[in-house]
Amino acid sequence: MKIAIAGKGGVGKTTLAGVMARYLAEEGYKVLTIDADPDANLASALGFPPELLKGVTPLAEMTPLVEERTGAKKGTFSGVFRLNPKVDDIPDTYSVTHHGVKLLTVGSIPQAEGGCFCPENILLKGLLHHILVKRDEMVIIDMEAGLEHLTRGSTKHVDAFIIVVEPGQRSISTAKQIRRLALDLGVQKVYGVGNKVTSPEDRALIEKGLSELSFLGHLSFNQKVIEADKQGISPYDLDGAIKKEVQEIVKRLQGEPSA
Repeated sequence: MKIAIAGKGGVGKTTLAGVMARYLAEEGYKVLTIDADPDANLASALGFPPELLKGVTPLAEMTPLVEERTGAKKGTFSGVFRLNPKVDDIPDTYSVTHHGVKLLTVGSIPQAEGGCFCPENILLKGLLHHILVKRDEMVIIDMEAGLEHLTRGSTKHVDAFIIVVEPGQRSISTAKQIRRLALDLGVQKVYGVGNKVTSPEDRALIEKGLSELSFLGHLSFNQKVIEADKQGISPYDLDGAIKKEVQEIVKRLQGEPSA
């Protein structure tokens, strides 16, 4: 199953991605996570220790790799480079693994003049397409709201696109924009997950504001999630309540009966 998760900054999409990945790994699945958000906080949500992340550089910032794979030279870019660079070895070579979860940090695509047709863009989009089409494992992508890494050719291989939204009009408005972008790219299955919910009224606000979305569930406002962030550990290791809520979301996603 290939899952992409997006939402307005701060709504908790990275928390959902991290806890979901840890749960699936514990269930025995091979799990590859991709941090495609420029903020790059997925490692913390997964519970990766800082020493394991030393020397890890987002792929978009690895100039020698980009030059090698695309044939483009920094500073002498002439507009000529390989449109189909080799990417199949990247997930295993440049990822780190902890608790049975493999993490690949992508980084943000630089914005070139007049658009983003640049070597980094070609490499990262080719990589994501390869992962979605060719890799046989659970894939969870922590997206940025702009969906810059997705292409029309790869979206048909996304089994579920999840938009995380918190109770508030700005979050709901952003979720609507993300849904439109996903549909424009040809994503077939777009779902919602509420977060930081404190009451039935919060759930009603979210679901009424996004009536066009099918909701997989809601995550309660949880002080322990905040505490986990302060300690730099995964909420999965600190609190059983969020594990249970995410388990129910995964079951609905897989079509299994929930408790």
